[in-house]
Amino acid sequence: MTYRVLDRDGHFRADGLPKRILALDGGGLRGILTIGILAEIERLLRERHGNSPDFRLCHYFDLIAGTSTGAIIAAALAQGWTVDQIRDKYNQLGKRVFEKSLFRQGLLRAKYDEGLLIDELKQVYGPQTTLGGPELKTGLVVVTKRLDTGSPWPLSNNPRGRYFPANQETGRLGNADYPLWQVVRASTAAPAYFDPESIEIVPANGKASAVIGNFVDGGVSPFNNPAMQALMYATMEGYRIGWPTGADKLLLVSLGTGAADPDVAKASLAAEHAVKALLSLMQDCASLQQTMLQWMSSSPTAKVIDRELGDLRHDLVAGAPLMSYLRYDVDLRAESVQALNPAITDAETIQSLSEMDAPDNMPVLHDLGTRAGQRDVNARDFASGFDIPSV
Repeated sequence: MTYRVLDRDGHFRADGLPKRILALDGGGLRGILTIGILAEIERLLRERHGNSPDFRLCHYFDLIAGTSTGAIIAAALAQGWTVDQIRDKYNQLGKRVFEKSLFRQGLLRAKYDEGLLIDELKQVYGPQTTLGGPELKTGLVVVTKRLDTGSPWPLSNNPRGRYFPANQETGRLGNADYPLWQVVRASTAAPAYFDPESIEIVPANGKASAVIGNFVDGGVSPFNNPAMQALMYATMEGYRIGWPTGADKLLLVSLGTGAADPDVAKASLAAEHAVKALLSLMQDCASLQQTMLQWMSSSPTAKVIDRELGDLRHDLVAGAPLMSYLRYDVDLRAESVQALNPAITDAETIQSLSEMDAPDNMPVLHDLGTRAGQRDVNARDFASGFDIPSV
């Protein structure tokens, strides 16, 4: 079977055809778990579309959204990388960037050197590649937070977006002009781990100084899971995409980086109340998003929210589903980890899996993601109505 391959503008086009969104969570080096799940999705969809070695997830998904580590993966997918290619590069990046150093200790200094991360991101995407460049084969949204204004910034390559082109009257640069590596770096600037990223919004001129935005990890916004932001971006009038809603019109696939064991977080962060509170808030946002997304959708992967709400399959906010929704993740508590891989028995090893900056955990996390993908990702989850049209 030969399927139709679209360019970026073709993916964004509101043509009435079914649209597909992929959303990738933040979570530090636990992103390697996401890559394990992605491999099974790629395998399944490649098989569905003729099993060509040239198949890429950027051919299937019309919009790929990522926050923090999810942004690293999302941008590489949008450039046409295979999951295997991303896995290999991600392993190299993790081991190099997250190397502990005695020279970066103390409460007022970022834990890791952003220079190493910048070097790696430039290698991955190309130092001259911009968010609006032709290197991106499909739609991309990177979730960041602008610290100096306190607002989440979804940065996208949507050519119809209000802020995509530069504004000649005000001198403002467009999203299209931002270096891709810098946009991803901004989304990964996790407080305490990396320093903020400064992006020039309006260059200096003879009358006024430059306007510089200070950006931090999109995970400290409500959208560490970018699925809701991606849904809003694709369907809200202000974002100028205008895709239709409906269970047969819109597919949203959301991948986690492993749900951290809350008991581990309490034990390891007892003296760091500010960070502990932030992580707790992020978890609350994630739980609310999961509830809302299941409340709005038809979802064969729906999980029980709690004993009172159930899984919301028969309790839809609009009376009819606004989309088809798939969520894949791994619970990192001991019982769930051992259910995936009974060979993992060491309690200390299992506790460490919740950490976001432990390169030594990456092989185990990738194995868990691979096993979860093989267990949880089913061909029937991806309705045939969302297959890429043939030519």
